[in-house]
Amino acid sequence: MRWTHWVNFPVLTVMIWSGLLIYWANDVYTITIFDYTLIHFFPQWFYDVFAIPQRLAEGMAFHFLFMWFFMLNGALYLLYTIFSGSWKQLLPNRHSFAEAWQVVLYDLHLMKTAPLQGKYNAAQRIAYTAIIVMGIGSAVTGLAIYKPVQLNWLTWLCGGYHLARIEHFGLTIGYVLFFVIHLAQVIRAGWNNFRAVIAGFEVVDQPNVTTPVNPMTDENLLPHVSHE
Repeated sequence: MRWTHWVNFPVLTVMIWSGLLIYWANDVYTITIFDYTLIHFFPQWFYDVFAIPQRLAEGMAFHFLFMWFFMLNGALYLLYTIFSGSWKQLLPNRHSFAEAWQVVLYDLHLMKTAPLQGKYNAAQRIAYTAIIVMGIGSAVTGLAIYKPVQLNWLTWLCGGYHLARIEHFGLTIGYVLFFVIHLAQVIRAGWNNFRAVIAGFEVVDQPNVTTPVNPMTDENLLPHVSHE
């Protein structure tokens, strides 16, 4: 699980970067209400300040190469989660959404007592399950965009080419938001937790406990008898 986690980080970084190169070549998406644009993703001043290049071919080349590593790594993680039984600790249960609110209150220091948790707390169960669903969604919508003629049935299931591209773009925004929150939580949890993700174990400091000595049972304190 740690290997797939760390492989996914650089692969997903390249996927987002190359996806942006593709999007910047055809920047069309906005959030508009009643003909009033609330958000225009990457406005003109952004392109002017950072001198954004128009590198569509480069973006497509990297994106269509690394998507196979992304899907293969995701498939390995998913198969391991299923066959190892880890899904039992990962999937949300009927109490997860109520307990996740308690986790949020505790993280915001509005509740003093930390909610009980196993390997994952309720918020992590929801977030990590959601990211798996998002990964599957990215693979499906990506393939629908990549081969809209050969996989026309998949493109149709996504609502058509244009809607599939919007869904793919929306999932990318979700990854970025997840990464920001995930990074903040890692910093909050501290170095020991981060080291555990790399090494696979945590270092736990335990207080020194002096054990009372029983002179009748401790061999070092019993009188030594010589048989010379």
